Amino acid sequence: MMKQSFSMILLVLFLCCSCGNSNHDQTFDSNNLLRASEAAVEKLIEDFILVEDGGTISIPEGFYALKTQLILDNKKTITIQGAGMDKTVLSFRDLKSGGEGVKLSGQNIKIENLTIEDAPGDGVKAQHCDGITFRKINVTWTNGDKSKNGTYAIYPVQCRNVMIDECIASHSKDAGIYVGQSENIIVKNSLAFGNVAGIEIENSDNAEVFGNVVKDNSGGILVFNLPGLPKSDGKGTKIYDNEIIENNHTNFATALNESPNGNTVTMIPPGSGVILLAAKEVEVYNNKIHKNKTVGLAIANYHITGFPTDAPDWSPFSSDIYIHDNQYERTLALPDLSKEMGQLISVYNAHGKGKTQDIIYDGFWDTRISDDINTNPMKICIQEPQMESLHFTRFYLLEGEDNIKSFKAYSPFDCSLKVQTNVSAISNL
Repeated sequence: MMKQSFSMILLVLFLCCSCGNSNHDQTFDSNNLLRASEAAVEKLIEDFILVEDGGTISIPEGFYALKTQLILDNKKTITIQGAGMDKTVLSFRDLKSGGEGVKLSGQNIKIENLTIEDAPGDGVKAQHCDGITFRKINVTWTNGDKSKNGTYAIYPVQCRNVMIDECIASHSKDAGIYVGQSENIIVKNSLAFGNVAGIEIENSDNAEVFGNVVKDNSGGILVFNLPGLPKSDGKGTKIYDNEIIENNHTNFATALNESPNGNTVTMIPPGSGVILLAAKEVEVYNNKIHKNKTVGLAIANYHITGFPTDAPDWSPFSSDIYIHDNQYERTLALPDLSKEMGQLISVYNAHGKGKTQDIIYDGFWDTRISDDINTNPMKICIQEPQMESLHFTRFYLLEGEDNIKSFKAYSPFDCSLKVQTNVSAISNL
């Protein structure tokens, strides 16, 4: 059985807080907290500036209305300690300049037991950290116009030894919990809801994502490798013992015109449980993948985005993928038609128009390895219980949209492989 006691508590919390609040705006009402005095706010800002290596920044109970970022710059062994997610709230609603609410860099940094609200950019960003722990923090946006919300809620990038534990992330216009260009990662026992992407592992090595509840996002859990980043192909991710449920939220991401490849999450069709895009060495198992209206799990290659596929030290193909022992439950809702990928799945799947798919493989492959996909050149392995009763579609897209084909046969992919991860060094963070 799945060991998800904390995850079930978070799910109950989500359901309780959703009652009477169709927008799921918060997990609690921070307006009821006592406002911190101006002196207390100034002290908090000074503590971030003046704390010495080995120190603790203690933030008492209260609502802290901040007009400046909180920046911890190149410090060692620092703990940022609130009084609890429902007791200490850092609000950046009045921040007029800067991006992140909280920005961290250094070694062995911990931030825990607090809530961060309404940052103009990312909620909390950790960059170039070696040893970073987020524990029991809640990061959210409380306004109604989600397209104006921040990009990421919890955002470690270019870090080593990352622990995200018992956190809540909601209403980001990209990913609630995003780990990018990093290595040695655990994301566990957390709740992500109301985001475009719930949890995303991008261009990262050696990650385990387990015991989480991912609900009411556009896409649940993503493993992406994107071109043109300082760290290219990431590999080695395990996704297991998660509840990936009803990720049917409208995709409210906005395109980033300054990015050469746009914003990839704008393409996620609402109703996507798990998406693997140009992913390498990924194992997905023992998850509950329920009622995602378009597709439970998608194995995709970067070609499907329509963006350029040439980049140094990077491959656009998903490869060495092992999918097994998951539980699927299809919804009766119609698949998404607002995004091209959703249209492909809905219209061209092998089980009839408008049919939700449990698993799809977009069917691009490296023809330099083999000219026949039935040889399974990209090492895509699928061994699900009761596979015969699932809706599986493998597409053929190499000849363009005028000759799209789809196939039910999964026998070429009835195999197993080993995906190696080792997060023992960070399990005690």
